[in-house]
Amino acid sequence: MKKVSVSGSLRENVGKKDAKRLRREGLVPCVLYGGKDQVMFTASEKAFKDVVYTPEACLVDLDIAGKKFTAILQDIQFHPVSESILHADFLQIFEDKPVKVDIPVKLSGVSPGILKGGKLHMKLRRVKVKGFPGDLPDQIDVTISKLNIGDSFKVGQLASDKLEFIDSPNSVIVMVKSTRVIATVGDDEEEEEGTEGEAPAPAAEE
Repeated sequence: MKKVSVSGSLRENVGKKDAKRLRREGLVPCVLYGGKDQVMFTASEKAFKDVVYTPEACLVDLDIAGKKFTAILQDIQFHPVSESILHADFLQIFEDKPVKVDIPVKLSGVSPGILKGGKLHMKLRRVKVKGFPGDLPDQIDVTISKLNIGDSFKVGQLASDKLEFIDSPNSVIVMVKSTRVIATVGDDEEEEEGTEGEAPAPAAEE
C-alpha cells in the first residue's frame, strides 16, 4: 500500500470556537487515536489531497510536532454545502498488529455479458479486509471476464493468503444485469409463442 506524508501541529485549545477559527485559516482539526494517548492536532486542508481524493487506499505517515506516526484515515467529515473538510480521525497502526481497512475494488477484463448488451452494476466499491499493514494492497482486483448476463462476483470468491475478508461471503461486489431492451424482446417472443395456433376471436355482430 502506498504511503502519503502529512505534517501537523499540536492543538493548543480544544473547542467549537477554536475549531471554527482553524477552519477559517484553512486548517483541519484532527485526532489520532489507537496508541497510548490521543493526540489532538491540526493539518492543512491541502495536505489531504493525496489522502482523500484518490481511488487507492493509502497509509499516512504523520509528522506531528516532530513526532512520527503511521496511521490510516479512519473517518472524515465534510461541510454539507461547501464540501470543505471539517474534521478527520486517524487510527495509529503498528507493523506487528493487524488492522481493519476498507480497500477500493478495481475491475479488470471484458465481460461477455456486457458485449451481449447487459449492464454492469457495482454493488460494493470497497471491501473491508483485515491484515498486517505490510500486507495491505492499494486495491482489490476483480476480473469480470467470465461474467455473463445474470452472473455476479461475490466477496466469497476473493482469495488471499495474507488477508481476511470481513464482509459477508454472499455480498455481491459486481453483477451483470439484463437491460430493459433485452427483457422486452424476450417477453414479446414469449407472448407470440403463447398465442401461436389459437383461433382468432369471432368478430362482433353489428
